[in-house]
Formats: sequence, structure tokens, C-alpha cells
Amino acid sequence: MEENISVELENISFGYSKEVTNIDNISFKVKEGEYLTLIGHNGSGKSTIARLITGLLLQRKGNIKIFGETMTDDNVLKLRKDIGIIFQNPDNQFIGSTVRDDIAFGLENDCVPEDEMEGIIQEYAARVGMDEYLDKEPSNLSGGQKQRVAIAGALARHPKILIMDESTSMLDPKGKRGILNLIHKIKENDPLLTIISITHDIQEAYNSDHVVVISKGRKILDGTPDEVFADSKKMIDMKLDIPFFKKLNIELEKSDLSKYKSNSLESLVKKLCR
Repeated sequence: MEENISVELENISFGYSKEVTNIDNISFKVKEGEYLTLIGHNGSGKSTIARLITGLLLQRKGNIKIFGETMTDDNVLKLRKDIGIIFQNPDNQFIGSTVRDDIAFGLENDCVPEDEMEGIIQEYAARVGMDEYLDKEPSNLSGGQKQRVAIAGALARHPKILIMDESTSMLDPKGKRGILNLIHKIKENDPLLTIISITHDIQEAYNSDHVVVISKGRKILDGTPDEVFADSKKMIDMKLDIPFFKKLNIELEKSDLSKYKSNSLESLVKKLCR
């Protein structure tokens, strides 16, 4: 049975001005239910790709398909209803004066009946552990709590695709782990939800299903995490990070301890502890 493709970019090019090409002939596919990570340096074009997928920017050439339907001026609003996005700074997303109002905002835009709205708000606030904060002002929340509210607001609209645009980059390590654990839990409960995460977190990339590496507006690598990180030298030459156990493997090779090399941190630790 052929797998459904939730997002497809076909030879996409884009520039913020006529003289500049910020995205240069990029193509890739995202399967329904897949967790894709887009990695690359700042300014490589990752966030621009997210805005092209959501129809906030219009490509110079090429096609964007959402579940097989090519995005056009006529259907962009319809297709956008299937997409939720969480930005880097949650403060830029808050509209309402309370957590409840903020989660309700997207539902109101989607014309959800008022008598159904409160139940949906309660459900998704509870999913992200923020049901006790519904009457709080967003400005009084911590960074991690704000991102949880942003996730609740996005998920309450029942998107088929969730885009995370560096949405953990402003959090401390504990807050980042909390948000990523929450996303993985949500993904387990909704296996058909497609996630596109723009991230600098290499461990998150390695734990995803599919990795696309972007550099200077071009696609450099595209595959499973094992395929993408197989050539550690190429990643290092691009000044991109690699998973910790890959770094250990390189050092073990230098120390003539290559027999301890492994394909995961867990198996590496087991070998070293024998």
C-alpha cells in the first residue's frame, strides 16, 4: 500500500528580493505521520521553508503540495487549516488576555460553535498540563509554560501537520526536554500527525524519522538519521554538530579502540562497561 505524502516540495525557489535567491531549487517529501527535522545554520533558509509550506510566503517557482493538493492563491486558506505552527518566541503568538482566551482564538477563527469550545479548550489544556492555568495571564507564565500553551492552541485546531519553528531554542535544558517529551507523547497518541521541526538540537534530529540538511538555501542531505549522520566528516566540515555517540566513535578510532564503536549511545555504554 502506497504511503500518503502530507507535504511535498517540488523544485522550490524563493527570494526576499529579485537580486537574491534564499531558497534554491529544493525538493523533498514528508510522509503522513512522519517526524521530520530540518537542520542547518542560522540563515540557511529553514524558517523560510516553514513559511512557504504554510503559505505565508509565495515561492518564486516550483510547487508545494499538501496531501497531494497543489497550493494556490485560491486554496491556500483551506490548506492552511490542516497546518499548525509553533514559533520560536511564544510571546509573539499570544493574542488573548488569559490562557483560555488564547487557546480559544484559533477555534474562533475556525468558527467552532461556542457550546463546543470550552470542552476543547479544557481537553487540550489538560493534554499539555496547563488546565490549572486557564485563567492566568500568559505574561505571568514561564517560557516552558508559554510554549505548552502555544502547543495547546495549535493542537486544539486538530491540524494534520504541526510545524515547530525552533520552538525550544529559547528554553533551558530542562524546559527543552519537557517540551520534546510532550511532543513525543502527543505523537504516540496521534500517529498520523506529521511533525516538521526546525531545530539546532542534533539529538532531536537523531531521534526523528527523517532529516533534511539545508545550507545556504540548498538541500545538502535528505534521509533517515542514520543515513544523514553516517558521514560525520561531511557534517563536521559543514560546521554542523553530530550526535554525542558519533563524536565518541571518532575519538575511539583515534585511540585505536575502534572495537568499542557502536551505532547508539546505549550500546556504546554497554560495550565500555563490560
